[in-house]
Amino acid sequence: MLKIALAQADFQVGHITANHDRILKLIRQARDEQGVDLLVLPELALTGYPPEDLVLRSGFMRRTEETLADITDQVRGIDVIIGHPRRHGEQRYNSVSWLRDGQVLGTYDKWDLPNYAVFDERRYFVPGTEPLVIEVAGVRVGVLICEDTWTPEAARAAREAGAQLLVSANASPYYRRKHLDRAEVLKSRHAETGLALIYLNCVGGQDELVFDGHSLAIDATGRLSEPAPLCEEALLRVDFDPDTGAFGYRDWPAGQTEDLPVIYAVLKRGLADYVRKNKFSSVVFGLSGGIDSALTAALAADALGPDNVLAVMLPSRHTSELSLILASEQINCLGLKFHNLSIEPIYQAMTTQLAEPFAGRPENFTEENLQARARGNLIMALSNKFGHLPLATGNKSELATGYSTIYGDMCGGFSPIKDVLKTLVYELAEWRNRQGEAIPQGVIERPPSAELAPDQLDQDKLPPYVVLDEIISRYVERDEPISEIVAAGIDEATVRRVAGMVLAAEYKRRQGAPGPRITRKAFGRDRRYPITSGWRDSGGLGG
Repeated sequence: MLKIALAQADFQVGHITANHDRILKLIRQARDEQGVDLLVLPELALTGYPPEDLVLRSGFMRRTEETLADITDQVRGIDVIIGHPRRHGEQRYNSVSWLRDGQVLGTYDKWDLPNYAVFDERRYFVPGTEPLVIEVAGVRVGVLICEDTWTPEAARAAREAGAQLLVSANASPYYRRKHLDRAEVLKSRHAETGLALIYLNCVGGQDELVFDGHSLAIDATGRLSEPAPLCEEALLRVDFDPDTGAFGYRDWPAGQTEDLPVIYAVLKRGLADYVRKNKFSSVVFGLSGGIDSALTAALAADALGPDNVLAVMLPSRHTSELSLILASEQINCLGLKFHNLSIEPIYQAMTTQLAEPFAGRPENFTEENLQARARGNLIMALSNKFGHLPLATGNKSELATGYSTIYGDMCGGFSPIKDVLKTLVYELAEWRNRQGEAIPQGVIERPPSAELAPDQLDQDKLPPYVVLDEIISRYVERDEPISEIVAAGIDEATVRRVAGMVLAAEYKRRQGAPGPRITRKAFGRDRRYPITSGWRDSGGLGG
């Protein structure tokens, strides 16, 4: 039996010293406590993933090489597969090295470099061309790196080089129901090669990406494991029998796979890691009595603890008594710290100052935006004075259509529900309340409103959210043309209006805060549209 430990762990981007120490600790734990033959670490574990332009700096690469040499020298009594960037002359590779008894037995360079969605690896690396198969405890093990597992060539080459088992080191970011896609990929590679395959994924939030763990394995008979723990670090233990191709799972807790709890856990991990890794300990945001800030409050309290969450009620002349009551109920329910700061004096001062240049002009969205920006100023002032990370509370439906105020409610260092459509906001709120009340039911039941004008409702300016979110899902996330969306039964005028709003709001989104990605196409590094553009989708008939 080949005894294997898999380090489903969080390695921080750029923190080479901390990653070095963590790797050595995991080596000792796997060798001395679990007694395994082989420890597998994730893709680019030494530098964290993705290191982006850090790998273009010679000092960063030199430090990486020195640290890898130090780790190699300390490896004794166990084999270690470790991910790291590698230089060879002027070229760089995304690599793993196989370490044994102070030596590098071999190095494998990633074959398939993803250059789509959030990935940009061809900017930094060149592809490898040779398989790596090493024997350990009598088993010939072939190595893959992440995208190599999603295409057939590298796995086939490893089998042809004599591999009896494939091990894939991954930094695979989450999108909704991705564990199902990973399972299908493993089934395909098994069908093509007949080999058992272990798929190790890392954990942790990194800017807009969240690595969800959920490591997998498929044995030589095609039997899939349960996904490993979700968004949790674990030193997984699995034994491989080369005679039968079967796995024995010694320490492999099953992870959550139900849709809503997975999404909530990913959002929570993304928020907690962004706060912690950027040296904050607390957050501040405006709590309005509406659903978006209510879900943000629940996420923040769950991720950071209520003592580290400052909710600020920022009423104006248009704020209803119900909003104040519901916000107060949630503050008491979650045990949050809070302030109640009226924006009315600021708003009056701003309108007075602008009275002369605005003379003769009717009130419009300008006055509405002044209120949002007064709130943004107060949130930023509390952030500056006390060191809280400010959170923006907008959802994907608002950001898609520009139904948000730049320098107002978009103010923030992080946007926890940025990739969550409004309909999903409600689903997550209701799910969270089933685990224990965190959001007043009155917040969930009331019609959404920005409360920037008398009797204002979101649906006065936007289509019903069920319709709007379907259009956004198709137009933004699936890149469907207007003609195809209309053919699916949605009113053409509505589709055209929403598409126009999406294109017009690009400049706002470009200046917005990052937030955790949960869909296949999030705003940010995932969707790169020009701000200045003459393109208007005319239904597939040209620009």
